[in-house]
Amino acid sequence: MSSLNLDDFSDLIERPDGGVRRDAEARRERQIVPPGALGRLDELGEWLAAAQSAVPVRPIEQPRVVLFAGDHGIAELEVSARPAGSAGELVREILEGGRPVSVLARRLGVPVRVVDMALDCDPESLPEAVVRHRVRRGSGRIDIEDAVTLEEAEAAFRAGMAVADEEADSGTDLVVLGDVSVGGTTAAGVLVAALCGTDASVVTGRGGLAIDDLAWMRKCAAIRDALRRARPVLGDQLQLLATVGGADLAAITGFLLQCAVRKVPVVLDGVVVAACALVGQRIAFRAPDWWLAAHDSGEPGQAKALDRMALEPVLDQGVRVGEGAGGLLALPTVQAAAALAAELPEKPKESEPTEAAEAVEAAEAAEAAEAAEGSSDALGAAGASEA
Repeated sequence: MSSLNLDDFSDLIERPDGGVRRDAEARRERQIVPPGALGRLDELGEWLAAAQSAVPVRPIEQPRVVLFAGDHGIAELEVSARPAGSAGELVREILEGGRPVSVLARRLGVPVRVVDMALDCDPESLPEAVVRHRVRRGSGRIDIEDAVTLEEAEAAFRAGMAVADEEADSGTDLVVLGDVSVGGTTAAGVLVAALCGTDASVVTGRGGLAIDDLAWMRKCAAIRDALRRARPVLGDQLQLLATVGGADLAAITGFLLQCAVRKVPVVLDGVVVAACALVGQRIAFRAPDWWLAAHDSGEPGQAKALDRMALEPVLDQGVRVGEGAGGLLALPTVQAAAALAAELPEKPKESEPTEAAEAVEAAEAAEAAEAAEGSSDALGAAGASEA
């Protein structure tokens, strides 16, 4: 029996400040560029202003990439193009700067934090800062057994909450959230299908490193079998994460909800994070107001989850690599929206003429004075001639 009361999140999570958002909308209407001319940037600026409870919106000064990592036992069925248990290699490549997220993070000047929750590797092969929250090594095959125990799921969930608190306390003002996993998209597909009431084929995608048709069929069958195990525990979200999720997915869910409690906006990367967000919505219906969908990865499970949460992706670049790369691509767009919302000047009030209008009025007055003087001289000359 878990000691974690998920119902508390419904009471703790508030919506972003609606009054501030209305103030941001009103300010936008007063700016020199007409509302709507900047497209969705208006909406992004207003969302961020409400999340910050500030008008004008403050610039994003301390963004952070947070990646939760884990290996999934279901990968043993060859549902992924990567070998089972190889997520640790991806983590090392990220730390060494050789992955897409590493390149983008360097370019944008954003620090990357990797949190090992269930990698199938020796913890001594990774830095202590990466492995200190690890719950277990790998996870169970969700088609025939639970991914983790309920106690491990709770520990992972609480670890995600702790990481969110650490980021909030350190001044992080926006998080790009992603995952590093092998087999994670299969677990994500099970969660989305279970929560949306769909069949396995509807949510089964090709993964970050695209699989062939035979692997897709194996993946679809694995999701179908895991779905049978997921449906009886749909009413208990923590048990659902333990049954067909895993330690990394439980941690991501806890992180998302605690960020909403701490009022830290989060940019969601791919299908794994979207699936966890969908679980989070079931726990606290106001939580998605604090989240922004970064991009459309082309994964059907992600599209299904985002549609259920009414979250529209910012970008559509077909980026499937995961690991927060798509989320980082969306970050400059969010920063641009914040800058435009804060720095575009407002239109002058009708009672306050602009410098240009004042110059025109002065020129017209001078011309009128010259005309009057000329008229006076002409009258004087006419009088003299008559005399």
